[in-house]
Amino acid sequence: MTENRERIVDAADALYYGRGIGQVGMDAVRDAAGVSLRAMYKEFPSKDDLVIAVLEKRHRMWTAGVTSAVARIDDPKGRLLAVYDYLARWFDEADFRGCGFINAFGELGAANADVSLTVREHKADFQRYLADLVRAAAGPAYLAPQLAILAEGAQTTAAIAGASDAARHARSAAVTLIDAAFDT
Repeated sequence: MTENRERIVDAADALYYGRGIGQVGMDAVRDAAGVSLRAMYKEFPSKDDLVIAVLEKRHRMWTAGVTSAVARIDDPKGRLLAVYDYLARWFDEADFRGCGFINAFGELGAANADVSLTVREHKADFQRYLADLVRAAAGPAYLAPQLAILAEGAQTTAAIAGASDAARHARSAAVTLIDAAFDT
């Protein structure tokens, strides 16, 4: 990734996440990135290209954050719960505005097939990751989508309510689901 490209993606990510994609024009991104309009359009011929690049960055950030939190736990069942501990830390960040993928889908999903596809791929990747964690814990396959729904719901609730306790509630519900799944 070129230095200009990285600066543009970082600037767009901060602006889109803080204000919304539709509220941010390419001029604002250019100014925040400190690049010329020509340099910006060389890297991103359209705003759609830039939005996809921002979502790809967010996917890498999300994946790194979740996998790092999970990797610190040795117990396979505890690894399932580490996802919610990661959410709790994220929700407490001063700039938390919800899931960037849900936000992008809400703004553009119906009108932009590329954004829809990118969001769906991200969410499917998270579900596959949870399925891998459930398998490693020798749990039933039906548990992974249940845990994913809890995580997704917590993200939306935390963003709308402006309170991080959604992660704690989702974690508590996950404990109940895990206990029930492993008792059968």
